[in-house]
Amino acid sequence: MPGLIGKKVGMTSVFSAEGKSIPCTVIECGPCVVTQVKTKETDGYEALQLGFDETNEKHTTKPLSGHFKKAGTTPKRKLVEFSGFETEHKLGDVLDVTLFEDAAFVDVVGTTKGKGFQGVVKRHGFAGVGEATHGQHNRQRKPGSIGACSTPSRVFKGMRMGGRMGGDRVTIANLQVLKVIPENNLLLVKGSIPGTKGSYVIIEK
Repeated sequence: MPGLIGKKVGMTSVFSAEGKSIPCTVIECGPCVVTQVKTKETDGYEALQLGFDETNEKHTTKPLSGHFKKAGTTPKRKLVEFSGFETEHKLGDVLDVTLFEDAAFVDVVGTTKGKGFQGVVKRHGFAGVGEATHGQHNRQRKPGSIGACSTPSRVFKGMRMGGRMGGDRVTIANLQVLKVIPENNLLLVKGSIPGTKGSYVIIEK
């Protein structure tokens, strides 16, 4: 699907025509530069590789430096492929937030905040085992039984247990576009999106 690379700025709220306060997320959307045009003849499929966010030449590898010089642009931090653009583009073309001026809804892909190692109560919403009274002192937030010892004599795959939480790639579909601000390359979408402030996100039509 056609889209752009963006950066989460933060959350705010806007007022609707009826005077209702609507929570929204501000996304810095582009400008993105076309760094590679993939075709069926050379690559087996059609897609555009877009680059976003400036970086220093010394922080860029030699192969990537040559890749950006071929496209006639400066080194970029983030590269993502998109397909399905209606118009043809060539190396060095710049795409900005005006791509979403006619879009009512978008999908946003991001990486959720990492929470570290968490127990089953926070990670899976377990209620805990038993009550806090009746002589029980260290079982309130435990998972309880994880399987029988005689049959099947093992723990089934997929058993919900403690472990690392967050840091997952998540797609939020059908977020309403509230406002497009072309002069500042900002996109306002209703509700929240995954990730921390300053994290990269992918916005698709």
